[in-house]
This record gives sequence, structure tokens and C-alpha cells, in this order.
Amino acid sequence: MYKSAKVRADERFLIVTADDFGLHQAVNEAVEQANRAGVLSAASLMMGSPATADAVRRARRLPRLRVGLHIVLADGTATLAPELIPALADSNGRMNGRMFVNSVRFVLRPSIRRQLEAEIRAQFAAFAKTGLEFDHVNVHKHFHMHPTLLGMILRIGRDYGRPAMRIPDEPLWVALHERRWSSAAGGLLLKPWTALMRQRVRAAAVASNDAVFGIAASGAMTETALLAVVQRLPAGVSEIYLHPATEQGAEIAPSMTGYRHVDEYMALMSPRVRAAIGAARCGCGGYSDIPQTLRTRAARESAPVPPQRCRVAVSGMQDTRNEQLTEAERDPHFPREEGSGLRADHQAAGSAHGVPDADDEDPAW
Repeated sequence: MYKSAKVRADERFLIVTADDFGLHQAVNEAVEQANRAGVLSAASLMMGSPATADAVRRARRLPRLRVGLHIVLADGTATLAPELIPALADSNGRMNGRMFVNSVRFVLRPSIRRQLEAEIRAQFAAFAKTGLEFDHVNVHKHFHMHPTLLGMILRIGRDYGRPAMRIPDEPLWVALHERRWSSAAGGLLLKPWTALMRQRVRAAAVASNDAVFGIAASGAMTETALLAVVQRLPAGVSEIYLHPATEQGAEIAPSMTGYRHVDEYMALMSPRVRAAIGAARCGCGGYSDIPQTLRTRAARESAPVPPQRCRVAVSGMQDTRNEQLTEAERDPHFPREEGSGLRADHQAAGSAHGVPDADDEDPAW
């Protein structure tokens, strides 16, 4: 199923990801079996969940599974001790699902933003300690669409090799095909946000997908839904994400009682889906397997116009400062970051729990 052949820039590359890896042992079992079957190529790991240790053990014996970090900032368990992040988690370390209310709080309260950044950094550090290769990073319930969270994750991600990031931008036809009219309307309203997100991610020299599938039919990515997507894969990098498990219902998570975990697992095990992916003649794997041709095209599309060499006559002298740049810096694709590395060094020298200093604040946006 995994094709190592080179893929031209006008062709297609497919990533099939299981979210919530580590949430429950039934999720982990589904991930392992689906990866061995050849359709599932990646999984996003929760660091503070009950079955995280089991997920890590399984991932280590699955060389073809690409694993990334699934940051949890809503409706899940925190990594830091509750007393360190009282504005984010209750006494049991549980973070609520009130995403709209919390979004406003993140903007208005610098003290909450400090706790938020500490928790994000702790989850990055916990993943790094597993020794697994950092394939990608995304956020539970796509909370990284919030500009404040996105900025924090991009900044912290620089310390971990800039892992690729999912852009939750699904083609409109999917919601219309599934007759999910509210999802279609919501997708249209969010287009400006996803466009801004894509611009910021590419400006940070972080790899990303061109399209994603799984939003409109979240929790119901059945065999039929998967086949419909595979048969209409667009050019570029596409990611299909699912929530498979060998069990379903409240035992997996109280907030996911309507999810068809078992049906999604069976879809990943389907010979018809496997055959359809083979017939699509697309490259398959994780973000770290994306061909350089596609990475180069994305960088070229987002690169700023390189400055022209400028000579200004001043008292008979010429300003040739652009000539003093290194060959790499003259490259229009050379990543240019704001600020310096002092901030990251300062935070890394913080407490053992990674809580930033009280004076080290960020703007909300």
C-alpha cells in the first residue's frame, strides 16, 4: 500500500490518519490492526490519556505508522498537574469542552495564556520523551484554528523540528455530498480563518496538507464515505482523518456517544477501500513521507517576492548590503522568522514543568 515511487508535483499524495490514539485501548487496537492492513498510515497521539503508554508501545512495533502529537486543550485530560493550570483544568486535570467561552478567555486573560503555553509546551515535551519520530502536530477538535493557539504552537514547534500541521480545510462538495447543510455553511464561514491559518503555517516554514477530509462526516467516515473521497482525491496532499476503535459508545468517551467508531475501523479494514486507494495511483504515507516535489511547490506558492538588488548612490558610494547576504539568505525560500531564539531559551530554562516566567507574556493575537 505504501508507494515509494516519486510523485510529480501535479499528482497526489494521501495521508490516512487516526485521531485520538491513546484515548482508549480499543482505539489503540484499531490503529494497530488498520496500519497492519495497509490503509492507515498515521496516528495522532494524545499525551495525557488513559491508554497513552499502551499506544506508545504499539507504535514502537509499527515501523510503517507515522505518529504525531494530538494536542488536547478541550474535552480531555491535561498533561501538567492541575494546580499549575487552574484556569484550564479542574482538580482532576480535566479540561472542559466550552471552546467558545475559552476562546474569549484566551484573548482577554494574559495569565490564562501563560498557563496555556505551559500546557502546550508540556505536551510537546511529553511526546519528545517517547522517542517516536515527530511526524506532525494537530489539535483535538481543531482548536488550533484559534489564532492565539496557532501562534503558540508554531512558536513552540520550532524547538521540536517544525513538525507538519493539519489545515482543517475541507472541500465544500463533501458536506453537500453527505447532505450536511450546517457543515457546509460552517465551512464557508470558516474559509477566511483557514486561509489565514494556511498563510501563517507556510510563512513559518511548516509543511501542511492541501485538503482534509473527515470534518463534515466526523464520527461517520464509513466505507461509503471513504470510497467517495478516494475516488475524488484532488491534486496535492490530502489527509483523511478518522476516529476508529474496536468498541464504541460512552466507553470510549462520554462526548463521543454518537460516533461510529467500529464502522470507521471496518472502513479502514475494507478490501474495497484498499483497492480504491491502489487504483487512485497516489503516493501514501505520513507527512514525513511527502515527496520533495510537493513540498517545494507549497514553499514556492507561499514564498514572498525576493527583494531586488538595490544600489543607492551616497557621496559616490554604492549601498550593496544585499550582496553581503549569504547564498542561503538570498534564496527566496529561506525561512525568515521574527525575533530571536532568546525567548525559546528563556522558556526552556523555566521550571521543571515548563511554566513560563510571569513577565514573559505574549499578545493574544
